[in-house]
Amino acid sequence: MVSIDHVAHKILTYFPYVLVLIDIRFQGGKCGKDGSVDNHMEMGKKLLAAGQLADALSHFHAAVDIDPQNYMAYYRRATVFLAMGKSKSALPDLSRVIELKPDFTSARLQRGNLLLKQGKLDEAESDFKKVLKSNPSDKEEKEAQSQLTKSDEIQRLVAQSRRSFDDKDYVTAAAQLDTVIETCIWDVTSREMRAECFIQMGEMGKAISDLKAASKLKNDNTQAFYKLSTIYYNLGDHEMSLSEVRECLKLDPDHKQCYSHYKQVKKLNKQIQAAEEYIQEQRYEDAVSKYEAVITTEPNVQHFLLLAKERICHALTQAQQASRAISVCSEVLKSNPANVNVLKDRAEAYLQDEQYEEGKPDICSCIKVLQDRGWVTFCLLTFIFQSLIQKEIDLLVASSLALVLKVQFLLTG
Repeated sequence: MVSIDHVAHKILTYFPYVLVLIDIRFQGGKCGKDGSVDNHMEMGKKLLAAGQLADALSHFHAAVDIDPQNYMAYYRRATVFLAMGKSKSALPDLSRVIELKPDFTSARLQRGNLLLKQGKLDEAESDFKKVLKSNPSDKEEKEAQSQLTKSDEIQRLVAQSRRSFDDKDYVTAAAQLDTVIETCIWDVTSREMRAECFIQMGEMGKAISDLKAASKLKNDNTQAFYKLSTIYYNLGDHEMSLSEVRECLKLDPDHKQCYSHYKQVKKLNKQIQAAEEYIQEQRYEDAVSKYEAVITTEPNVQHFLLLAKERICHALTQAQQASRAISVCSEVLKSNPANVNVLKDRAEAYLQDEQYEEGKPDICSCIKVLQDRGWVTFCLLTFIFQSLIQKEIDLLVASSLALVLKVQFLLTG
C-alpha cells in the first residue's frame, strides 16, 4: 500500500513545474491575443484598401471582440461602415473612439459631419468647436471651421422654416427646407415637415418621396407609414395604401390609427379585387353589385368613386345593358371628359342602342385622344371616322369602329 506521505511528496515535487507551465501558458495566451488583434487589423486594412468591405468588416469585428479597448479597431470599423453607406452603424463606433481617446481629432470631426447630416446641429457644433480647440492640423481646422459656419447657417434656416410653416406659408417653408436638406440629408424632422408642406401644396408625389425617406431613416416610424398609407388611399391606390399600413402594423400591432385604417383599406381592396374577378369571369351583374358596394364603403374619396363608376359603366356595356351603361358613363365623363375607357364604353353602348348620332362625339373624342397619344391605329381609326362623316352612318361600319377600339385597348392595356 502506498503511503500518504509518499503521494504528498510526489505532488510537491511536481508543483513548481506546474506553476511554470501555468505561467508560460498565461504569457503565451496574452501574446497570442495581441498578435491576433494585430493580424485582424492588418488584414482588415488590406481588404479595405482593396475594396473588399464585407471581408474587411469581419476582421475589424473580430479585433473589437478580442480587444474592446482598442480605439483604432473601432475607428477602422467605422471607416468601413461609412464606406458601405451605413452611417447609423458608424456613429456609435466613432463615439466609442472618442470615449477611449478624447484627443482623436479625426474621429471627432467625422462624428460632427455625421451629426450635421442627421440634423443634430447642437451636437455637431459641439464636436466642431472641440476640434478647433484641440490643436488640429491645418486641413482639419479648415474643415471644422467651414462645417461650423455651415451649421450656424442651417440653424438659422431651420428657425425660419418653422416660422413660415406656423404661418401656413408652405411654399416658402418648403423652399427653406430644401436648402436645409441639401446639407442635412438624413434629417428626419426636416423631411417630415417638408412632406407636410407638400401635402398642403397638393404635391403628393414629393410628399411620398420625403415620407419614404423618413420611414427608412428613423426606426419604428409608424407615423410616416400611416401618412403614406393615407396619401395613397386618397389618390385611389388601394394596393399601395394597404402595403404601407401593413408596415405600420408590423412595427406596432396596437397602433390605433393604422389598425382602423387597415380594416377600411382591406375591406375596400377585397371588394375591388372581387369585382375585377367577376368582370374577368363575365359575371357582369355581380361586378356591378360589388362596385356599388365599393361606393358604399368609400363614398368620400373621389378617385374610388370614379373608379367604381367607370368599371360599372364597362360592366354594363359588356352586359349589353345600353341605357344603364350610358347613364353611368355620362356621370363619369362629367368629371373626366378625356377618360378614353369610358368614352369607348359609352360609344359602344350608343351603338348597341342604335343611337348612332349620339355616339359620334364619343368616337371623335376617342380619336382625338388616340392622336394625342400617338397610338399606332390612329390612321386606321381616322379612315373609318372619315367614312362615317362622309355618308350616312352604317351599323356595320360603326360596329367595325367599336371593334377596332376594343382591339386597341387590348393591345395597349
